[in-house]
Amino acid sequence: MADIYSPAKRSEVMRKVHGQDTRLELRVRSTLHRMGFRFRLHAPSLPGRPDIVLPRHRKVIFVHGCFWHQHPRCRRSKLPATNVDWWRKKLRRNVERDQQSLRSLRDLGWNGHVLWECRIKRPESLVRELRRIMRG
Repeated sequence: MADIYSPAKRSEVMRKVHGQDTRLELRVRSTLHRMGFRFRLHAPSLPGRPDIVLPRHRKVIFVHGCFWHQHPRCRRSKLPATNVDWWRKKLRRNVERDQQSLRSLRDLGWNGHVLWECRIKRPESLVRELRRIMRG
């Protein structure tokens, strides 16, 4: 099935997709800061360049969009109807890379955590997830 957008429109849409400093990531950082935690961002020396690094606690947090990282059993992780083979391959590679990053971090002595977009939309859910991560 062909793309519903022209190549120029598709390019415009894809340019708006950001990999870091997303609205959701900024909200997580702000909440974590208000909770009294200090952190670093996107440490290039760590596998997967985690979104948030808490060196004192040896914890890292990835803020994952359900679609881009294929959250299991989430309605937001549905494949697009067009160019399915390309999307399946791309998204599968994202998932494999995420899993490898978490394994490598664990091998280096870091505790890796994933915050899923759908689970932290509401502020109270975000606080609850962050408390769980920081307790554990």
